[in-house]
Amino acid sequence: MKSRILPALLAASTALATLSAPAFAQNVIEDYAPVTAEMLANPPAEEWLMFRGKYNNQGYSELDMINKDTVGDLELAWAWPMAEAGIQETAPLVHDGIMFLQTNNNIVEALNAETGDLIWQYRHPVAEIPASWSYQANQARRQKNSIALYEDKVILTTVDAKIVVLNAADGKVAWEKQVLDYNLGYSYTVGAQIADGKIISAISGCSIAGTAGGCYIMAHDVETGDEVWRFNTIDDPNNPEQQASWGGVPPENRWGGTPWTTGAYDPETNTTYWGIGMPGPYAELIRGSGDGSVLYTNSTLALDAATGELKWYYQHLPRDNWDLDSPFERVLVDQEIDGVMHKMLVTVPGKNGIAFALDRDTGEYLWSKETIVQNVVSSIDDDGTVHTNEDLIFNALGEEFLVCSSVSGGKLWQAGAYSPMTNAFFVPLTEACNTVAPTQTEFTAGNAVGSVKFGPRVLPEGITDAGLMQALDINPEQGESKWQYRYRPSPTSSVLATAGGLVFGGDAAREIKAWDQETGELVWSQRLNAPIGGYPMTYALNGEQYLVVPTGYSNSASSISSAFPEIPLPTGSGNSIFVFKLPSDTTTASAN
Repeated sequence: MKSRILPALLAASTALATLSAPAFAQNVIEDYAPVTAEMLANPPAEEWLMFRGKYNNQGYSELDMINKDTVGDLELAWAWPMAEAGIQETAPLVHDGIMFLQTNNNIVEALNAETGDLIWQYRHPVAEIPASWSYQANQARRQKNSIALYEDKVILTTVDAKIVVLNAADGKVAWEKQVLDYNLGYSYTVGAQIADGKIISAISGCSIAGTAGGCYIMAHDVETGDEVWRFNTIDDPNNPEQQASWGGVPPENRWGGTPWTTGAYDPETNTTYWGIGMPGPYAELIRGSGDGSVLYTNSTLALDAATGELKWYYQHLPRDNWDLDSPFERVLVDQEIDGVMHKMLVTVPGKNGIAFALDRDTGEYLWSKETIVQNVVSSIDDDGTVHTNEDLIFNALGEEFLVCSSVSGGKLWQAGAYSPMTNAFFVPLTEACNTVAPTQTEFTAGNAVGSVKFGPRVLPEGITDAGLMQALDINPEQGESKWQYRYRPSPTSSVLATAGGLVFGGDAAREIKAWDQETGELVWSQRLNAPIGGYPMTYALNGEQYLVVPTGYSNSASSISSAFPEIPLPTGSGNSIFVFKLPSDTTTASAN
């Protein structure tokens, strides 16, 4: 492994990266094996090539050396401090013995996945913005999974709305593309999907004053960066129902509809699936949309990956008045029952915590299930029509309602995981409520147009534990709870399921936990330096399985910390990754 890394003659000369080379002294990866389209379609079990492991977004690993019998023997193999402070939402990738890691402000690092030694680092030039652009500045601190791998390249989406393509061997820029105007407020906070010869990406910043009228899912040629298609999530002239749903609000006065979680992809049908966020301004009293459902906000979109044309949509929460986003991971599940293959899309898409199953070829509603305390959806019809609780819709400025779940509760960006071993979808959830009241505010550059005031996050009446790990039994007819595990602090990381029969996830109390998939029994936990964050993952090298756990500053932890003051939060960011593995004798024994 180490023999493949050659010392380079470059030395750091400035604090900023240039287009020709990163600013840090570099090493070079020798004989890097390309990530082919075939590998992306069928990733090796030993590697983690994309956001949730595979195109289906299941967050599941076929590795089983770390299992219910051996997990208690895990030891720290190595750790690495992240290059920048900020919100810890990283998704490490591993290929060919190299870990590729992105952190806030678009820093990308390549590490030796066996030893944790730094090979190269790329620092994207940080755009200068006025101090008053506070919301836009915050976007730089919240990238989640902003890198993807393809051939001999690392594809980075940046906070200044660029696609930057790096050479995987040395971190140098191969080419870059300015996609949208950063000065208007557009930015990338999530990474791209590489599919059908395209870089399929989704923009953020669509609730910032300057981005009215357009929020986009886009495709660019993976070799040249040329735009192939774009789909506007808040203005679809091909759908009269979509236009009417905004109640007469013209496109130039529409905001929101942000697709800020990387979608799933079905290679068989060449379909890409994306979740869409809330409308803006948040309250219909301010945005002027009346009782319109404001499509395609809080919806699932199925797009033809070749053309960007809409195949179908389903709206999970019409008429959102409370910033209860529904953009989170869409998971693709194939299930054969009585000789019939059911192709499903399963998701807990938004903050109200309601789980949905849809037919992914048609968008047909199959079932839904409530998981946490919520009061914004009053009912869902047999055909999937969702009815919003009109008692919580504002009639005047300053009118205040207690809304459950809260803006920082329910299902957040932390991704769930599906295990084909147990046919279960494991979802990290937070019980929380807060008051919401509409306000009239001036829309200013670089800032959001939300126009509501949120009260403190509180636990629902009668609830003492904020955290909930929910295991849902997935089938085409109904979703039932297999088990629940309630715990005091809020979950702060995504979930990983493995063929070892385990589910991994972490919380605000700095603990990474492992549950038995079948029973929900807690079989292992380890307290680390900061709240667990990002996307835990696993890989194998030289016959040994590794478990990767990100830690660091967490919005999810801080937003409801007052509900459990006995759990102190670290004052520093603590942004790091911890890499565990089994002792060599344990690994050998489990393999025999």
